[in-house]
Amino acid sequence: MDESSEISPKIELKCMVKTEDEEEEDELVELQGNNNGIIQTPELERRRRRSFCSDDEFHPMNALEILQETIRILRYNSSGFMIIAALLICPVCAVVLSNVFVDQSVMKRFTIRLLLVARSSGIPLRPLVKVSCQRLAEMTLSAIFCFPMYITFSLLSKAAIVYCVDCTYLRRKFRLINFFLIVLKIWKRLVITYMWVCMVVAAVLALFLLLLVAVSNVFTIFGCPSHLIIYPALGVGMVFSVMFANAIIICNLAIVISVLEVVSGPEALLRSGVLIRGQTQVGLLIFLGSTIGMAFVEGLFEHRVKTLSYGDGSSRIWEGPLLVIMYSFVVLIDSMMSAVFYFTCRSSNIETSEEDGHTLVEAAAFSPVSLGVQ
Repeated sequence: MDESSEISPKIELKCMVKTEDEEEEDELVELQGNNNGIIQTPELERRRRRSFCSDDEFHPMNALEILQETIRILRYNSSGFMIIAALLICPVCAVVLSNVFVDQSVMKRFTIRLLLVARSSGIPLRPLVKVSCQRLAEMTLSAIFCFPMYITFSLLSKAAIVYCVDCTYLRRKFRLINFFLIVLKIWKRLVITYMWVCMVVAAVLALFLLLLVAVSNVFTIFGCPSHLIIYPALGVGMVFSVMFANAIIICNLAIVISVLEVVSGPEALLRSGVLIRGQTQVGLLIFLGSTIGMAFVEGLFEHRVKTLSYGDGSSRIWEGPLLVIMYSFVVLIDSMMSAVFYFTCRSSNIETSEEDGHTLVEAAAFSPVSLGVQ
C-alpha cells in the first residue's frame, strides 16, 4: 500500500470532525434561511461544498455505488436513523405486514369483484390471475385503510430520513428539535406533494386496468380462444410494470424534492422527471432491489407468522417482531437511497438545473465524493 492511500482516510476522517462553534453557526444559518426549505442560502451552499475534503471531479453513481454510499451514511449517523426507524417506520411496517386494519370480508368481496371483471373480459381464471387479483385487492384496501398512518408516520419518516441524509453531508448529527422546527415549515407542501403522488399512482393503476380490460375484450371480439388471451394480458402487465416502476421512482424523488427544494405538488413531480433523465436505469435498479427485499420479507411474514406457528403459536412472539424490524430496515435503506439518488441526479445535472425555470435550493448540490467512513 502506497503512502497516499495510507494518509487519505486520516484526512477524510479529520475533515468530518467539526467544532461545536462551527456546528452551531451552520445550524443558525440553516434555521435563518429555512423559511421555505431545509437549506437555501448561498453561505450554506459554500459550507456544504467545503464539507467534503476531496476536490475529485464528480462521476454519476450507479446503483451499487449509491448503496455503498447509503451504508456509509447509515454508519456515520446511525443514531439518528435508528431513532427514525424505531419511532416512525416500525409502527407503520407492523400495521402493513399484519393488515390489522384491513377488513378480511371486504377484501374477499373486492377480490371476487376483480375476478368477475377478469372473467367478463375473457381472461381465464388461472391461479396466477387469482393470486394477482387477491394481491391487488389487498394492496388497494391496505392503502385505503392505512392512509392516516401513511400521511403522518410514513411521510414524517421520509422527511426525517432526507433531513438526516442532508445533515450527514453537512457532517452534523441528526437532532430532533431542529427537524421538528423545519418540518413545521415544510409540512404543507409535503402533504400536497404526497396527495399528488397518490393521485399519480392511482391513475397509473386505473390506466393499467382499463388497458387490460380493453385488450382482453378486443381479442375476445376477434374470436381468440380464452386460454390464449392470457398472453396479451401478460404483455400488458409487463408494460405496466415498467410504467409503474418509473412512476414510483419519480414519486419517491418528488417527495425528496419537496423537502429540499421550494416546490410542491405537480411542480415537484415535473422537477423529478427532469432530474431523472439519464439516470432512469439506476432508479429502476434501486426500485427492483427494494421491491425484491420488501416482497421477500412480506412472504416470510405471510408464511411464518400468519400461516405457520409452532404448537401454541410461540413462534409469532419472536418471528413477528424480527420480520417487522427487517422490513423496517429495508424501508429505511430504500428511503435513504432515494435521498442519495436525488443528490446524485442534482449534481450530475447541475448545469441544466441552473438554467431551468424552477425554484431550486441553492445548497442542494454537493461534492459527490463518498464519505470517508470505512
